[in-house]
Amino acid sequence: MKTHDKLNQIIIDSIVRKLYDLCFFDNFIFHTFVFEIHNCLKMTQTITLQQYYNEYLPKDITKNCQLLPQMGHFNVFKRGDGICKRLTQIHRADFYKVALVIGTGILHCDDIDIQVTGRALIFYNPAVPHLWESISEKQEGYFCLFNSHFIAPSLSDNNFRNSALFNTTLNPVFHLSKKQSDDLCFIFQKMLEEVETGYVQKYEILHHYLNLLIHEAHKMQPSNSISEKYTNASSRITSMFIELLERQFPVDSTEHELKLKTAHDFADKLSVHVNHLNRAVKEITGKNTTEIISARIAKEAQALLKHTDNTVAEIAYSLGFEHPSNFNIFFKKQTNRTPKLVRATA
Repeated sequence: MKTHDKLNQIIIDSIVRKLYDLCFFDNFIFHTFVFEIHNCLKMTQTITLQQYYNEYLPKDITKNCQLLPQMGHFNVFKRGDGICKRLTQIHRADFYKVALVIGTGILHCDDIDIQVTGRALIFYNPAVPHLWESISEKQEGYFCLFNSHFIAPSLSDNNFRNSALFNTTLNPVFHLSKKQSDDLCFIFQKMLEEVETGYVQKYEILHHYLNLLIHEAHKMQPSNSISEKYTNASSRITSMFIELLERQFPVDSTEHELKLKTAHDFADKLSVHVNHLNRAVKEITGKNTTEIISARIAKEAQALLKHTDNTVAEIAYSLGFEHPSNFNIFFKKQTNRTPKLVRATA
C-alpha cells in the first residue's frame, strides 16, 4: 500500500472510531449508518486464512498455528475482547467459519444487516461478503474456522450441502435460547479439548463435531426446509448442479469469465440431457435452472458493483457478457435497478 493510501486509511479509521464513540449501544440504525460510511470509503478484500492468523488474531494464541499448502486445516477459539474487533472492513474469505455469538452485534452480509441480541449461531460462507460488527463491549462464545481441504470429504454430504456454509441462499444466522446456547457451548468446548490432543484421528472427530453443529442448525429450521427430500436421483443431480454453480464464485479476477452460464452448459458438464436437469432442479427447488443461474450471477454482480472498483464493462466481461449493454439489460431485469444506480448508492 502506498504512503498516501496508508494516511487516508488512518484518517478514515479515525473518523469512524469518533463516530462509533458517539453511538448508543442500543441504536441499531445509527450503528448501521456508521458502518455504511466506513464501507463506502473502503473496498472489499478477500482475506486468506494466513492473513487472518497474522493480522486479526492475537499473536499469543496463533504462534503455533502452521498452515501447510494443500492440507486440511481446522482450529477453534474462544471469542473475547482480544479477538472481536469493533469495526473493520467488509470482506470475503478463503475459509469457512462457524461462530457461537454471545453478545450484541450486527452481521453485515450482502444486502442485509442482521441484528443479534443475546445468543446466535452464525455460518460464514467464503463466497459471501460479510462483517461482524460488535456493539456490546462484552463478546463471548466460540468460533471455529477451517479451509476447503478440511471440508472436502463432506462436499457430497447432504448435511453440508443443505447448510448456509454451502448454500448462499440460506439464512446464516440462528437465534438461540439459553438451553440451545448451552448445548452448543458444550460442543465447542469439546472441539477446544480435541484440538489440543495428540490423537492421530482427531480431525475425524472434529469433522463429527462440525457436522453436529450443522445438524443442530437443521433442527431449528422448519421441517419442510431441511434435507428430508434430498434423497433421490433428482436431489443428487440438483446438488451437483448447485456445486458446479457455486464453484465459479466469488469472481476474483476480471481476466477470467464464467465458463458455465446456461442450463445447456451445466447439462453438458454433468453428462445429462438439459430437459432432465431442468426437471430435477424444478422438482427439488421449485425454480428452473435458468432462474437459479441468473439469480446467482446477479447476486455476484451486485457484490462486485458495491465492493470493488472494477468498471461495469469489466464486471460484465467477468460474468460472461460480451457487451456491457447486454449485462445492463440482464441486471435491470433481475434487480429492477441499473448497474450505474447500484454503483452510485454503494
